[in-house]
Amino acid sequence: MNLVLLSTPIGFLGSGKGGGVELTLNSLVSGLLSLGHNVKVVAPQNSKLNKINNAVELYCVNGFAQESWQHRDYFSREINSKGSLVNSMFEKAVSFVNDSDVILNFSYDFLPINETLKFDTPIAHLISMGDESFAISNVIAKVYKRYPNNFAFHSMIQAKDFPFIKNPNIVGNGFELSNYKFQDCKDGPLAWVGRVAPEKGLEDAVHVAYKLGEKLKVWGFIQDRNYAANIEKSYPKGLISWQGFLETNKLQLELGKCRALINTPKWNEAYGNVVVEAMSCGVPVVAYERGGPSELINHGETGFLVPPDDKKNLLLFVKRINEISRKKCRDWVEENASSKIFANKVTCWLEKVVKEYQLRN
Repeated sequence: MNLVLLSTPIGFLGSGKGGGVELTLNSLVSGLLSLGHNVKVVAPQNSKLNKINNAVELYCVNGFAQESWQHRDYFSREINSKGSLVNSMFEKAVSFVNDSDVILNFSYDFLPINETLKFDTPIAHLISMGDESFAISNVIAKVYKRYPNNFAFHSMIQAKDFPFIKNPNIVGNGFELSNYKFQDCKDGPLAWVGRVAPEKGLEDAVHVAYKLGEKLKVWGFIQDRNYAANIEKSYPKGLISWQGFLETNKLQLELGKCRALINTPKWNEAYGNVVVEAMSCGVPVVAYERGGPSELINHGETGFLVPPDDKKNLLLFVKRINEISRKKCRDWVEENASSKIFANKVTCWLEKVVKEYQLRN
């Protein structure tokens, strides 16, 4: 198939601002290429794809940034997108409609979904969040009535946020496993990985490290500096070891040296990329049983699941982490979440989308 992938407008590819969407897009591109698809990517200015994806045509555009819908009031209305980055990116993507089988949108934004019904070429949407916006959920429902296959989700628990969608397309996620080295390091430090923002719950992981008298290594883009500063002020100096945002090839080398990843989301993660990244390196995960991670971790085999916000049990299971086989963590990823497995699932979904358009038009 000839595919155009529309990236998130929240930060250029490689900045870390786009969170898991950046990693998902790069992983999917490599998987799609391995299956013989032709791929174009439209992304914000200064974007860079992983070296393995250099054969892809990358189109970078300018425009003014808008606040993520995740951080707006749930009932906020759609604002004028003229001149915005998402508008510029969408216009570039649809300029390829005559040469494309599908445009695949990664942006959780009103505009691309709302414009779907105006085109004969399918515009499919891989939804990256749960129900974070009344306006977006309404426009998803509108498009769904005509094209029920145009939407896919990373996990079943994410799809349940949209109860009007029956028999949702679940594609999971996948990773280019050649980028992740297995390491059998049971005596390393504790790790936390993610955007540093309130919905990620870093403070609970810091609490566990404090109780154990250990440093916590933190990797990720600091999105909310006041939030980060307030956590740091609440604990002894040096407890948090800020490592910053690292590209995958560097992150996996350092993450693999850790004995456990603590995953503490305060919201329903659509999937939980960092959970699978850790397991790819052999690092077991202790996570809140909330959102996507609850479908990724086999309790007692590849990590532990803890009742949401239960810091007491979070601490208890971190203490038990060496009961987990690091090899079983890696094996689970190889069997369930490689980039090729992911690309196959997405391909099957997009073939359904194309078939539905052919029948209706």
